[in-house]
Formats: sequence, C-alpha cells, structure tokens
Amino acid sequence: MSIPSFGLGTFRLTGQAVIDSVKSALELGYRVIDTAQIYQNEADVGQAIAESGVARSELFITTKIWVENYAADKLIPSLRDSLQKLRTDHVDLLLIHWPAPGNGVELVEYMGALAEAKKQGLTRQIGVSNFNIDLTRQAIAVVGKGEIATNQIELSPYLQNSKLTAFLKEQGITTTSYMTLAYGKVLKDPLLAQIAAKHKATVAQVALAWAMQLGYAVIPSSTKRENLASNLLARDLRLDATDMAGIASLERNGREVSPDGLAPIWD
Repeated sequence: MSIPSFGLGTFRLTGQAVIDSVKSALELGYRVIDTAQIYQNEADVGQAIAESGVARSELFITTKIWVENYAADKLIPSLRDSLQKLRTDHVDLLLIHWPAPGNGVELVEYMGALAEAKKQGLTRQIGVSNFNIDLTRQAIAVVGKGEIATNQIELSPYLQNSKLTAFLKEQGITTTSYMTLAYGKVLKDPLLAQIAAKHKATVAQVALAWAMQLGYAVIPSSTKRENLASNLLARDLRLDATDMAGIASLERNGREVSPDGLAPIWD
C-alpha cells in the first residue's frame, strides 16, 4: 500500500458544490478523494461517488477523525458513522486531523484507537495530519515503525517545511501537501509565472508539479471543471533544476493555518 500522488481535496466545499466537484473530478479521471468529519460533506461525497458509477475498488478515499472523537470509546463509532455517510465499508486512509494538545485525550489513546480501526478492517492505512516532528515520533512509538502512511501538512512554495519533510522522508512516511497554492497567493507570484510561461503551463500546475517532484502527494480542490482538468495536467509537467532552485528560494514561512488549541508548536 502507498499514498497516491494526486487527488481531489474537498475542504470548504459542501452541498451541491462538493457533489458537482467530486462528480466532475471522477469523470475527468480523478480516483483519490480527500474529506474529513469536520468538513461536514462526507454524505455529499458519498452521494457523488454513488452517482458517478465509478467502482469503489477503483477509488482511494481518505477521511479524518475530528478532535471531539479522539477518545477510545468514540473514535471507531464516529468512523462507522463516516463510513455510512460515504456509503462504503472502509476508507483507504484514516487520519488524526489535528494533534489538539491539551484537549483531554492523550496521543497514546487516540493513536491506539486509530490502530484498532485498521485492525478491524475499517481503514486500509492510517496516518496523521498537522503533526510536528516530536508528535510524529510519539505517534510512531505507539503504532510502530512503518504503520504511519502519511503526515498531511500545509505546504506550499511559501511554506516548504524542510525540517519536517526531511524527517518524514527518513522515516519512510509520505508527505501530503495541502494548501499547495497558499489560498491562491502563489498564483500571483512573478517567479512562478515566469516558470509557467517557460513550460506553457499554469502557475497552479507549476506549484503542484514542484510538490510532486519532491515526492509529496497533493490534493488540490476546485469547483470549476476547467481547473480540475488543468490541475490534473500537473502530473505530466517536469520542472528542471533551475526551476526547482528558483522555487526553493520562495520559502518565507508563509503559514496560512494554525488554529489555537489544535496546532502543535511548529518545527
């Protein structure tokens, strides 16, 4: 088992918007869908998948456990609820959404419950999201080396997270990049525009290709079919060493998301 390098994100999309996005993406050839309990769109995603006619066996579905469900007696029941909404008997990847230090449930407890969900066949793989190096180490200590498939983190040309990504690589854990376009901020970047023009590509394609070329998985979202189709082409874009070095120079620790009470102390 491994983490597919390209998928569809559904953050901030609900109702008809997410149904249309998922159905369009599946028609265009996407086969990886990323959702979460807190997005409140799992039932919509499940409906879109059912209506698409794409076989479950062809899909890779990820969801994330929300902080209120971290306790050992809540995690698996909440996952079963998610599975019902998604109209499937298992997900391919299940993540802890935020470390939420101090929320009353210890890491040992929720990582143990996550491992149990895998043992029961409710998920094929397990992982974490928004964990720093120290917390990832602690998570590995609970579930064992080789068990954590990915750490899904905010990562873009403006926030390259080099310490954390180097650690994950060393541990054999895939980095999944979310917000690779930094809420659209990178789309206005002159250097990225220059690289895009050179390759007759879009800036979004350049940012996504950059992340994939570094070995990361990406999960961009869009409500526009033309953008969904365009983003997919990033898989075929090859950047040269000059391009990659130029993008490396854009690092500015430009974090967009760090909610109080949920986020760790970042590396």
